[in-house]
Amino acid sequence: MVKEALVGLNCRPGRLYVDGTVGEGGHAAAILDCSGPDGQLWGLDRDPAALKAAAARLARHTSRFQLFHQSYCQLGDLLAAAHLEGVAGILRDLGLSSRQLQTSQRGFSFWGDEPLDMRFNPENGESVTAAQLLNSAPEAELARIFYEYGQEPRSRRLARVIARTRRRQPFRTTQQLVDVMKQAMGPGWRRGRLHPATRVFQALRIAVNREMEEIATFLEQVPGWLEVGGRLVVIAYHSLEDRLVKEKMAAWDRAGVMARLTRKPLTPTPEEVAGNPRARSAKMRIAEKINPANREEAHVS
Repeated sequence: MVKEALVGLNCRPGRLYVDGTVGEGGHAAAILDCSGPDGQLWGLDRDPAALKAAAARLARHTSRFQLFHQSYCQLGDLLAAAHLEGVAGILRDLGLSSRQLQTSQRGFSFWGDEPLDMRFNPENGESVTAAQLLNSAPEAELARIFYEYGQEPRSRRLARVIARTRRRQPFRTTQQLVDVMKQAMGPGWRRGRLHPATRVFQALRIAVNREMEEIATFLEQVPGWLEVGGRLVVIAYHSLEDRLVKEKMAAWDRAGVMARLTRKPLTPTPEEVAGNPRARSAKMRIAEKINPANREEAHVS
């Protein structure tokens, strides 16, 4: 949804935009192209490998971008250090990149056999890995994580089997977890379009990286990081994330802080989904910071 993101940001030359999860730099490159010849971009990411990939992709833009190994929740610190009051636009793509799934070797994917890490920032020694969470969290807490973050209907059964299994052998790899899930779900474990490990792996990733807490913290601060007329564009792939964004944008709109420009979320075209099936669940929402003394209603189709 690159074109939609550029329209949503109202991307123009000579302005400063922020990509809060720059990933491999796809959206960032498009923003720099659109805001040329003198637009600027800041890219933030907790994943050091993603920043290296983004730096290589954006190299042709030379001095027009800066990359930061920080969470998007720390944007306020960067603005203060640069003595800036706000930016023209902030993009947040909450999805997992193909590189993280396919080559990170951190256990984001259930197709191979990798260490159960799942941290976006593996250099953060203070955060627990997925293996540590599986091996130490109370059974009831695991069931809550699987149900709340993964919407897994068999959450209690899975948590019970995991708790029983870890007493014999601690979890270390993705294949161990998939094998235990097969055991817990029985002969019909592979029924349905969605791989049964999808929900549990998603839930563990969200819990390990405290993604819901990060999004909530970010949304509380966004209005203070945008200049009047500045836009926020959020692309969510999980219903919990999208609900947080939807409710916060509605609250801003009612309070006259930011105008909600998308009453209903924008979704990918059939052509985009055909080229990238993982985009099928994407929902884009857009809001604009307004001057309370001169509020105007605006909407994006």
